[in-house]
Amino acid sequence: MSKTILVTGAGRGLGRTLAERLSARGDTVIAHARSAAALEGVPHAKALIADLADPASLANAAASLGVSRLDALVHNAGVLNVNAVADETLEWWQRTMAVNVVSVAELTRLLLPALRAARGHVFFLNSGAGLNAAPLLSSYSASKHALRAIADALRAEEQANGVRVTSFYPSHFDTDMQRGLRDQYNSDYDPARAMSQDTVAATILGVLDAPADMVVNELRTEPPNPLPVRPKS
Repeated sequence: MSKTILVTGAGRGLGRTLAERLSARGDTVIAHARSAAALEGVPHAKALIADLADPASLANAAASLGVSRLDALVHNAGVLNVNAVADETLEWWQRTMAVNVVSVAELTRLLLPALRAARGHVFFLNSGAGLNAAPLLSSYSASKHALRAIADALRAEEQANGVRVTSFYPSHFDTDMQRGLRDQYNSDYDPARAMSQDTVAATILGVLDAPADMVVNELRTEPPNPLPVRPKS
């Protein structure tokens, strides 16, 4: 049976891969991006056009979808900046928290009636930084720790309504964000030692397709031989 699934950050990277794979198997994809132009070439039935840096804009954007049932909400979008606590700017703290935390909570709240109606699934794409904070990743790590807290609270609150909640902590997979992080660290990068986007997408689909009598609450994955993040010698 086909599903209706909303994917944030669907314009590129993992989000785009998810939209392509979901559409190819017959699911109805609602693709989120900051602009309609960002979704050019991305297969989708509906678009959620909104800037997650402005959480207040989400109410009107979500209402315009007219969705009464939603099988899954995949929180994929996110931002990252590499900086020490001593140097991180107020603007980046506010942007990171707005995109990675506040908008995630707000979009979930707005779509909960549709998720409850479908006994749906909220999928949080977290990070290893949501479990352990690394140097120079204070704002990103703080946002991902907060994301874990949202997921844990939501899971406890919505179990009686049949809504499933998963936190996924993939490490070292091949994305523009990972490449950008390595560049900011002046660190080497080898995609052969990272998980591919296809691998991560397949894992997400497997969790979303779990039998109705089971939920994966948390999942951690990494490549067999990840390349450490460290400055080039």
